[in-house]
Order: sequence, then C-alpha cells, then structure tokens
Amino acid sequence: MGKTTGGMLAAGALVINAFIWGVSWWPFRQLQGHGLHPLWSTAALYLLVFVALLVVRFNSWRGFVQHPQLFLLALAAGLTNVGFNWAVTVGDVVRVVLLFYLMPAWSVLIAWLMLDEKPSRASLLRLALAMSGVLIVLKTPDSPWPIPQGGADWLALMGGFSFAVTNALLLKCRDTPSDSRMLAMFGGGGLMAGAAALLGMSQQLVPAPALQTSGIPVLLALSVAFMASNAALQYGAARLVASTTALVMLTEILFASGSSVLLGAATFTPRILLGGSLIVLAAVLAALSPSESH
Repeated sequence: MGKTTGGMLAAGALVINAFIWGVSWWPFRQLQGHGLHPLWSTAALYLLVFVALLVVRFNSWRGFVQHPQLFLLALAAGLTNVGFNWAVTVGDVVRVVLLFYLMPAWSVLIAWLMLDEKPSRASLLRLALAMSGVLIVLKTPDSPWPIPQGGADWLALMGGFSFAVTNALLLKCRDTPSDSRMLAMFGGGGLMAGAAALLGMSQQLVPAPALQTSGIPVLLALSVAFMASNAALQYGAARLVASTTALVMLTEILFASGSSVLLGAATFTPRILLGGSLIVLAAVLAALSPSESH
C-alpha cells in the first residue's frame, strides 16, 4: 500500500511539473504586456533561482572546476529555455508545443552521435513517425511546402533539439554532483537568455526591459512556480522508472493545448490533430520502449 501511495505521489509531482510548464506561456505573455520581453523574463527568473541555489549550496560551483562538461550542459539547457519560452509567447501555443516535443525523435540521432548508441529498427520507425507528424503540422494552406513558418516554429524546433541534447548531456554527466548540475541548468538558462536578449536588443529585435510595477508580482510568482516545478520533477523522476516519467510528462501537451485553446492563444484543426497525434504516438512508443526504460 505504501509503495502504491509513494508511486501516486511521485506521479502527482510530475503532473504538477507538467502543469506549470504547460501553462507557463500565459504568465510569460502577461509579463510581455507589462513591458518585459520573454527573454528578459527568462533571464530574470533563472538568475534569481541561480542566486538562491548559490546561497543555499555555495560549494556547488566547485563542480564546474572538476567537471568542465557542465558548461556544455549549461549551454544546452540555456538554449532550450530561450527557444521554448520565446516561442510560446509569440506563436500558436499548440503548434509550438508539438514541434518542441519532437525531443524523443531528436534523441535517436543525438544518442547515436554523442553516446554511440546505434538506433534500432524500432527507434528509426518512431523517428519516421514523428517526422511524418511534423510535416503534417508544418504544411499550412498558405505554404506549398511543409517548412517552418516564421520565428516561432524555428525557436520551437531549436528548443526541442536543445532539450534532447540536454538529456543526453545529463546522462554523460550523471556522475557529477546533482547540485552542480542544477546550478548549471539554471545558470545556463539565465545567462543564455540574457545574452540572447542583449543581442536581440542591439539588432532592435528585442525591446529594452521596462517592467512595470504591476508586473513584479507576476515575475515573483512565476519564479516560485518554477522552483516548485523543479522540486516536483526531482521528487517524481527519482521515484519512478524513466518510461513512466516520460509518459506522465506528456501531460504537458494536454495542459498547454487545453489552456491555450480556452484562452484563445491557439486553434485546433484536423491537420494539427493528425500531425500532433503522430508526434505524441512516437513519444509514447519511445517511453514504452524497454531499452529506454532503465
């Protein structure tokens, strides 16, 4: 009974994490309305958490000296957040989330290149399934070819690819201190978003930060929410097998899709439903694969 209860609590924690990420597009858009571009919001949020982690676990920075590969983890995690947080703020949320969740498909190629894990027939089939779904999602009536339409699509694809690289690096860095890994991911998120914001501002693509006083509570609440989501992820993922974790995390698509449609930030079409179903099916098959459940 206790084991069952523990599993339910762990799954519940993962659902909380997925919910926070799935609806995070809304407060990011609110902050943009209060004068803070999503890149500046991401930089502020992650640097706040980064500083908090240093205060609580100051010696975690020493891990970077002993394990330089953590700098690569910081870079990949930073690009993941830049891509996703910016994309869901400026694009159709359902479309963005579906393109971002190509991560299991990218993982097949990245594991082959970075971890020397040759893809099986099943993984290649999942890759083909996911890519078919993407082609359907990308093919719009206004475009003769199934190619990314605008910056939001490119950002979502870049974010999903970076997320897959992040997961591969987490495997390579599994012997490093957990505090240092967490510091790398939050520090990378803050620094990469800040650097991208400064570069965008120099090119007049990103406005200078001008957060109104009314936006400060939103920023602080989102910071607390992201810290809670990270704690929930750490709790849940440590107590469930990887396949179960991956399946539960797919609920993020449901939360993002449902909230965005209800609030008018996205629309469902037969094409999106068909392409999205193929992408989700590929992700589910990847989660259920015995070779990836250790």
